[in-house]
Amino acid sequence: MESKSAIEALVALGQETRLAAYRLLVEIGPEGLPAGEVAARVGANASTMSHHLAQLERAGLLRSTRRERYILYAVDWEGTQQLLGFLTEDCCKFQPEARDDDCT
Repeated sequence: MESKSAIEALVALGQETRLAAYRLLVEIGPEGLPAGEVAARVGANASTMSHHLAQLERAGLLRSTRRERYILYAVDWEGTQQLLGFLTEDCCKFQPEARDDDCT
């Protein structure tokens, strides 16, 4: 992951409603939820939730799929793993012996 992509993902998570939605979708799992349900569960305005979810999707942290008349949002685990890998790629750089215990 490049720095620009990591910054975009961190900016997307750096807003209270988007962070709450992302954490909820982590908890829900791969089946995901429609935007209205996400809004209701995090106590957010339903009319702006699609915008928040779209920003998380553009940042590579969510994916959307159409199921009948609903668009379901779920965590994009590949994008999430890329961000975590970027943030921790130099973990224990100066203490290689600690890497196995502390950085896995």
